[in-house]
Amino acid sequence: MLTQFQQRMSDAVRDLRRGEVVSFGDVAAAAGRPTAARAAGRLLSQGCDDLPWWRVVYSDGRLPPCNPSLQAERLQEEGVQLQGFQVRRAALGRFAKPLRR
Repeated sequence: MLTQFQQRMSDAVRDLRRGEVVSFGDVAAAAGRPTAARAAGRLLSQGCDDLPWWRVVYSDGRLPPCNPSLQAERLQEEGVQLQGFQVRRAALGRFAKPLRR
């Protein structure tokens, strides 16, 4: 059974669209508690396979250490650009920005 806050975080992750990448803090903020990034990480680390967990990363774009290869693969399938295990550009969300020339 999820708390009300956990349910709001789950809803925020569930609403992420293909190619949209956000941080754990972004998820917490969307659920009403911008300083609760660790709670978002804890929720997603508990095996929420019905959520698009791969679309949530650290605020600097790094992928969390739990299965980064699978996460990188899923993100790349959605058109997200990575350098190693770090998001460089995504179509939507925190990392949607024009490429530098």
